[in-house]
Amino acid sequence: MPIHVSVPNTDMRGHDYSEMPKAYRPSHANATYYLRYGVRSVQGGGRSSARETIGRIASGAVAKKILKLFSGTEILAYVSQVHKVVLPEGMVDYDTLIFDQIESKIIRCPDPEYVEKMIVEIDAVRVRGDFVGGVVTCIVRNCPRTFCGSPVFDKLEAQLAKAAMSLPATKGFEFGSGFAGTFRTGSEHNDVFHVISQNCHCYISFYEFLLLENSSQSLEKRKTEIIARGRHDPCVVPRAVPMVEAMVALVLVDQVMA
Repeated sequence: MPIHVSVPNTDMRGHDYSEMPKAYRPSHANATYYLRYGVRSVQGGGRSSARETIGRIASGAVAKKILKLFSGTEILAYVSQVHKVVLPEGMVDYDTLIFDQIESKIIRCPDPEYVEKMIVEIDAVRVRGDFVGGVVTCIVRNCPRTFCGSPVFDKLEAQLAKAAMSLPATKGFEFGSGFAGTFRTGSEHNDVFHVISQNCHCYISFYEFLLLENSSQSLEKRKTEIIARGRHDPCVVPRAVPMVEAMVALVLVDQVMA
């Protein structure tokens, strides 16, 4: 049966976008939408706004439940980097990490020490009216291995990359060791093959390029200044954690059902 989810918005602030009609927002989809469709949503970005991810989160929650029942699969994501603050490799035990360790922290990083460092990093740019990005790490435990992926175009990594890159503000995707693997030889990089091994992890890089005060181009193609008012995150990365979990869950449950 189809599942319908309705989310009423009772906290609209349309007046915060009063300056947006005069110019395109830097590094947003405003200009692209207008050129392609002849219309654009100045009050938040419409279909290019992160608001659309509520549907992903809701359906991802259902997908998580299906995967847990079907194969004991668990999906956990957390913030592993904010700007120049990087959680060192090995600080998180992938086998024992639990949901509450992540969600109890405002930054959604499981390490208390690095939570504080990340908060300081975000505050430093927030007071200047600037923004920073970061990285979300996602872990899949007990992946339903015999059901996932197909040869050539539909490899599991390819499906996960497509899903992750469809999220707003996503600028990069790595699976396993990613680009760091290029610094190792084959003998250093290869894992011993274990039939029972079912874990994997991936890294997704997010960056919000909107500045509170930034040079833009007006609709008449004149250089102009645009000031973004209202609710804009100085770092979007903590908000992306449940989005990443949802997209990974949706990919895996699609593979299982296929």
